[in-house]
Order: sequence, then structure tokens, then C-alpha cells
Amino acid sequence: MRLTINGETREDVAASTVAELLGELKIQPGRVAVEVNLTIVRKTDYGSFSLKDGDAVEIVSFVGGG
Repeated sequence: MRLTINGETREDVAASTVAELLGELKIQPGRVAVEVNLTIVRKTDYGSFSLKDGDAVEIVSFVGGG
């Protein structure tokens, strides 16, 4: 499947849900916010939110500091 992830097009994505995508990318789901096609996905929906060919995904990591 083809997805645009943080502005970069990837043709080789096997994941079909947000949770699977985060696992494929080796990203801890508790430390990020995910947006698909300009819609924020709730963490509780990561496992059921289906991705489709051509989707635009933004993954933002939380960074602590002060």
C-alpha cells in the first residue's frame, strides 16, 4: 500500500491499521499523536482505524523539556 507519512511517500507499507503502522515503523504508540487525512485519530482507535491506499499520515512525537 502507498501512504504519505510525514510528507514522505512510501510504497511498501504492509500495515492496514494505525496500530500496525506504528508497529511497522517501530514507534511507541503512547508517545505520539497520529493524524490521517487531517483527522486526529484517538489512541483508543489505533487498532481499529483502517488505512487506505493513498492516505496522508502525520505522526508527531511528544518531547519533554522546559
